[in-house]
Amino acid sequence: MRKFLPWGLMSLLAALVCWPAWAADQALWEKSTLHQILKRGELRVGLEAGYMPFEMRDKKGEIIGFDVDLARLMAKTMGVKLTLVNTQWDGIIPALLTDKFDLLMGGMTITAERNLKVNFTDPYITIGQSVLLNRRLAGTVTVYGQLDDPRYTIATKLGTTGDIAARRFMPKARIKNFETEAEATMEVRSGRADAFVYDLPYNIVYAAQFPDALVHLKEPFTREALGWAVRKGDPDFLNWLNNFLRQIRDDGVYDALYRKWFESTAWLANVSG
Repeated sequence: MRKFLPWGLMSLLAALVCWPAWAADQALWEKSTLHQILKRGELRVGLEAGYMPFEMRDKKGEIIGFDVDLARLMAKTMGVKLTLVNTQWDGIIPALLTDKFDLLMGGMTITAERNLKVNFTDPYITIGQSVLLNRRLAGTVTVYGQLDDPRYTIATKLGTTGDIAARRFMPKARIKNFETEAEATMEVRSGRADAFVYDLPYNIVYAAQFPDALVHLKEPFTREALGWAVRKGDPDFLNWLNNFLRQIRDDGVYDALYRKWFESTAWLANVSG
């Protein structure tokens, strides 16, 4: 004859078995970035102002752009305030890892090398590298491959995928690194460099500002997915960010912001020169 344990005792045993897993999940949640953001009442986003149209300064000195609008929407959805942390690009991943901010939203290309240090969300936009030429080369250089020549000097921004692409596809050219996009593009406008290799959206906007000095080879020669970066070991935050991205795409908000920043240049009138 089988003997059965009382129902109350069975429930207690089941609870004791499940307790370690529940406690572990609770501890993981309390350590998560998302929990800390909600507890603090503040979302801190790291970026580098100067990457049009993702993030740049307006004439009042405020940081605006596609990423900034997404960050504001994100903070509003969380019910917290937004703080933008302007950070030099070559130190932006270390700043994330040392908790200077919660989320990196600086238009960063997802690469295997970077993924060793941080985790990325699903891609939120796909771009490619293109070339800005000094106008004196109009008609002489018509495709990026022609720049693979010792006669040419190519300006790049240090630590970017544009720098990597220039060295990979134009190894015979002379490469000059600069800390900012402004320095590199000025080098081309002044004629001290022949070309600038950088992200397509930025180059489109910049070429429209200086049509008398620059020619844009609009066909991108790489394909790159951009993602938001978070610290490793934080599945709750990563899950929330991916669901947020999926929701704003489904409800049309993402498309509206894309049209505002990538299909119109009306905002240029408000950008500091």
